[in-house]
Amino acid sequence: MPRHLSPLELIPLVGTSRSPLFIDVRRPAALAASPIRIAGAIWRDHMKAGESLPPSPDRQPIVVYCAHGHNVSEIAVARLVAAGIDAAVLEGGIDAWVAAKGPTVGREAPGVEPGLPSPSVWVTRERPKIDRIACPWLIRRFIDPFAVFHFVAAEWVVDIASETGWIPFDVKDVHYSHRGEDCTFDTLIAEFGLSDPALLHLARIVRGADTARLDLEPQAAGLLAISLGLSATEQDDLAQLEKGMVLYDALYGWCRHATGETHNWPARVA
Repeated sequence: MPRHLSPLELIPLVGTSRSPLFIDVRRPAALAASPIRIAGAIWRDHMKAGESLPPSPDRQPIVVYCAHGHNVSEIAVARLVAAGIDAAVLEGGIDAWVAAKGPTVGREAPGVEPGLPSPSVWVTRERPKIDRIACPWLIRRFIDPFAVFHFVAAEWVVDIASETGWIPFDVKDVHYSHRGEDCTFDTLIAEFGLSDPALLHLARIVRGADTARLDLEPQAAGLLAISLGLSATEQDDLAQLEKGMVLYDALYGWCRHATGETHNWPARVA
């Protein structure tokens, strides 16, 4: 019998490095009728759920969902398990997930294919500081877990995007960039319909650090200092991104679980 996991067991993992890979196996008609998917999910035909998955050796187990968690999910998981893949059914499907207030994203957005049949590819300016690390973190944790990022000379971002079809971000006059007082991180949250309160808190910190409005959140000044220091000490932009993923994992964890926690010295002895 396939293993079943409840939304309440899984929701705390979304947006973290411990999140499973969610595979949406709703039939095409059901998928087309829905404007949302679970945050970070990719779509696959339920009869081919294990095919065309990008390699990810450190990936946590797969969780499959359909509309209600019935036969479509059961077929997909049975096939995955038979192929030696650790997989489970989301109990109650996406309907139960939404009822439990699990995070979702819009199924479609400019440049990003609804089913994510292959990893999305993004391009931005080299030597990232804040937005250009925060945005890839957001994309990988909530939008496309297999997204690929390229950092190039600023003057060539738009030309390269036009020639390759990569998605440009955080440069002037492209869709995913600053809008008014909002930074690109805010734009992505709005475009993909994300509403997780902890993520919105993190967005204020990122906005404050990225737009020199350190009064928006007390943590903005610390994020600015750490981001500038990371850029100054790491010359490889992709290596900086991987280190930055840990930084934003920690900030998101603080926003979600630890804003009320304090740390004092000397420690109180019980």
